[in-house]
Amino acid sequence: MKTINVKGTARTATGKKAAKEIRKTGAVPCNLYGELKGENGLPVAQSFTVTNDELRNLIYSPDIYTVLLNIDGKECKAVLKEIQFHPVKDTVLHVDFYEITDTKPIVMEVPIKLTGLAEGVKAGGKLAASVRKLKVKAVHTSIPERLEIDVTSLGLGKTIKVGELHFEGLELVTNKEVVVCQVRMTRGAMAAAAAASK
Repeated sequence: MKTINVKGTARTATGKKAAKEIRKTGAVPCNLYGELKGENGLPVAQSFTVTNDELRNLIYSPDIYTVLLNIDGKECKAVLKEIQFHPVKDTVLHVDFYEITDTKPIVMEVPIKLTGLAEGVKAGGKLAASVRKLKVKAVHTSIPERLEIDVTSLGLGKTIKVGELHFEGLELVTNKEVVVCQVRMTRGAMAAAAAASK
């Protein structure tokens, strides 16, 4: 995974009113969840703010990153957990980060990349990806930037499901029955198949 630096400023004021004021200044309210636990044993969020400029390269990118988070000089490694966008303006309302270590496994969505020329495409079909990302579980140092899936032997009308995939050092968390990609029959392929069967 690539790394990206993000600088933040700790905040003490929380709640909707405080968040609204933060957004007016061009900043984004954020939370960091991690090792810190409260009396009830649940994770305690560390609240901070980040400017939109600091977040831009992290959010508007097809890549996934290990975030080197610097909050008032205190550094930690984290990953992006959740982003809330405004339903109309598409501006960023809130971001949650999750603190990571080199030993504790995390769950992350990793983009897929289909490689090879499918047999079904040679026969006139059309290759279509049904998902763009798959959830994996591993320590962050073992998580790749992309999951490469070889489709060379995929025939016409055939699919690849999550349960058929295996990646070294990774546990796939996405449901095994989820279809990752398929070669769809096109009109041309149907016509060719019909002609061949006569």
